[in-house]
Amino acid sequence: MTKTFAKYYDKAMTPLEKKYICDKVITIEPNPHMIEKALVREQQASVPIQIIENKAKHLPFPNNHFDTIVITLVLCSVDNMERVLQECKRVLKPNGKLLVSEHIKMEQPFCAGLQHLLTPAWKHIADSCHLNRNPEVLIEECGFNIISSKKYLSSFVISLIARS
Repeated sequence: MTKTFAKYYDKAMTPLEKKYICDKVITIEPNPHMIEKALVREQQASVPIQIIENKAKHLPFPNNHFDTIVITLVLCSVDNMERVLQECKRVLKPNGKLLVSEHIKMEQPFCAGLQHLLTPAWKHIADSCHLNRNPEVLIEECGFNIISSKKYLSSFVISLIARS
């Protein structure tokens, strides 16, 4: 895992994190450098935060445990998106919310081709991040019902809400 990814993550994610309010946060993070940053930020949080060093494909929680799961820039970097989404489905309560903010393969052919071309090098720079994935179809195939979806930055980023 690289320190470069951890260095710039907060700058990109802070505006998104400020939109959501809850009474407790449990976070799964496999990158020790990101955990270091999270521990510093934890002191500034207005809610209790529990940080668990783990991978999303094996969530250490019982079935039907969470009301809401938030995925931000995770599906682009995991080795098995389907497994991660199945785990989310397992630990999410019936009719629970899945909130997703991910960058995706762009709709414009030139841009999509550029993403495809850059992905092999980009994976080494940004913790296995694939610039050319499109998780929306897989989210539905894993049994989630997408109730809202919006694309930003010329379809580079998708924000969606789904129900289990």
